[in-house]
Amino acid sequence: MKLRTVWLGRLGYREALALQERLRAEVLAGGEEQLLLLEHDPVVTLGRSARSEHILDADALRARGIVLETSSRGGQVTYHGPGQLVAYAILRLDRGIVAHVEALCDAAVAVAREWGVSARYRRDCPGVWVEERKLASVGVHVHKRVTMHGLALNVATALDPYSLIVACGSGARATSLALESGRHPTLSDAAVSYARAFAQLVGREPFLSAAPPLE
Repeated sequence: MKLRTVWLGRLGYREALALQERLRAEVLAGGEEQLLLLEHDPVVTLGRSARSEHILDADALRARGIVLETSSRGGQVTYHGPGQLVAYAILRLDRGIVAHVEALCDAAVAVAREWGVSARYRRDCPGVWVEERKLASVGVHVHKRVTMHGLALNVATALDPYSLIVACGSGARATSLALESGRHPTLSDAAVSYARAFAQLVGREPFLSAAPPLE
């Protein structure tokens, strides 16, 4: 079974959300499963479990051009921005939601391994961790057994915006592949590796495709 894999480049959060919703409707109608890979303009998203007090300084966020958006994904508050690989999986669940989240995270662990970084998935505090530093956050939404949203992997992300939020409700220190490896990973390198690893983990064959229209 093939998984259509698309690199979207830089995309605003609302545009990406609308695209996911449209593509999920197509999958529900029998269309192709999709893996969308992209980076976002600077944004802080509030998942279904988000608490307002986890936004520490909304004025400072606005001053830096970082917008706030509510999200239908699971989880709490997190940051997205340039240098971060975002993977949105629009696919039918073959197994349970826990296995899907594990696959999203294990693919990021595989990418980290390619850069000499030892990372692991933690179910007790969902995401990908390097010791006590968080490398990737995860949050999904499922409707009629078709998923959307996914994972955000800090590749070469500026980490200072995390100081303005209580990320994922824990306030754990954020890290990146660049910081942990001491090298200069690119989003394109990480995207190719992630697509390959994720497709294998969910039993799909990735194939690259032109980006779908946004409208």
